[in-house]
Amino acid sequence: MIKGNHILVTGGAGYIGSHTVVELLKAGFQVTVADNLERSDFKIVEGVETITKTKIDFHKMDCLDYSSMDDLFSKNKFSSVIHFAAFKSVNESVSEPISYYKNNVGSLITLLEVMQKHQVKDLIFSSSCTVYGQPDVIPVDETAPFKRAESPYGATKQVCERILEDAATVGFKVISLRYFNPIGAHESGLIGELPIGVPNNLVPYVTQTAAGVREKLTVFGSDYDTPDGSCVRDFIHVVDLATAHVKAIQYVQNLSAKNTFETFNVGTGVGVSVLELVKKFIEVTGIKLNYTIGPRRAGDIEKVYADAKKINQSFGWTPRYGLGESLLHAWNWEKKLRG
Repeated sequence: MIKGNHILVTGGAGYIGSHTVVELLKAGFQVTVADNLERSDFKIVEGVETITKTKIDFHKMDCLDYSSMDDLFSKNKFSSVIHFAAFKSVNESVSEPISYYKNNVGSLITLLEVMQKHQVKDLIFSSSCTVYGQPDVIPVDETAPFKRAESPYGATKQVCERILEDAATVGFKVISLRYFNPIGAHESGLIGELPIGVPNNLVPYVTQTAAGVREKLTVFGSDYDTPDGSCVRDFIHVVDLATAHVKAIQYVQNLSAKNTFETFNVGTGVGVSVLELVKKFIEVTGIKLNYTIGPRRAGDIEKVYADAKKINQSFGWTPRYGLGESLLHAWNWEKKLRG
C-alpha cells in the first residue's frame, strides 16, 4: 500500500468505477468506495474483491446526501477523490432531464462542499466527449470549444466542468477525463457492464441480443455523413480507461501548483462506425446477430473520435486493447452473467 494515498471512489460499484478500483488496488492504493447501488449491484463489488483478493471498504450511500458524505470524510483521511457517481445515458437524459441535472450537478456540488470542509483538494472527474457537442474538427482535441450539447447528459458534463474550472481558482487540483466510448469487461469475466433493464449503450445491447435476451439490435440511423451511414465513435476498452485514472491520480499528486484544472481526452484516436462494430463482433465471436437499421435517435452525435496526443504525452498512457479483444471480453462477461 502506498502510504498516505487513500482514494475515495464515488460510484465505485459502477462499470468504469469498479474496473478503476481494481487498477488502483493493483497499483498499491488504499481505496474506499461510496455507491448507492441505484444503477449497479453489490455482486460487482464482490467481483472486484475476488479479482484483487482484497476486502473492499464499501459504503452504500448517495453522494447527494451531505451529512453521509461529511461523516465519511470525518472518519477517513482521503488524499484524493475520483468522482464517477452520475447518470450516464444520453437517451435516458433526453426523457428525464431534470433528474440528470439534479443528480449529476448536485452530487458534484455536494462533494466539493465536503472536500473543501475537509481540506481534500485533489479530484479526478469523470467527464465525457459529449461536452464537445458535434465538433467542427475530427479528431477532436482538448482545445475544441464547447458546442451546444446534443443531450441533457452532455450538458450536465459541460456545467460540471465549468464548476470545476471555477473551483480550481480556490485551491482545488482537478483533472477532468473526457471519455469516449467505454466497452469491454475485465478479462476474468468477473466484472463488466451491468445495465439495469434495457441497455442504453451499444455493446451490452449487442451481447444481450447475441445471448437471446433481446430479439434484435437496432442500429439508429443509416443516413449520417459517414462511410456506411451509421454513427462513428471512439470505442475504448474499460480497463484501458481505468488505467488512465491511475495515471491521472499519480499526475495530480505530483503537481506542486494549486489552482489546477486540466482536461484530457481518453480515447484510442480511431473512429469506428456502429455497423463496423457489429460486424467485428460477428467476426470475433462467430455468433449470428439479428440486427436491423432504424431511424436516427434523439441526442446522438454523428461522429466523434479523440485526438489523444495530450494524454499520451502527459501521462505516458496508451491503450493496450483493440476492438476485437474488447468485444470478446464483453461477450465473455455476458456469457458468465447468463451462465
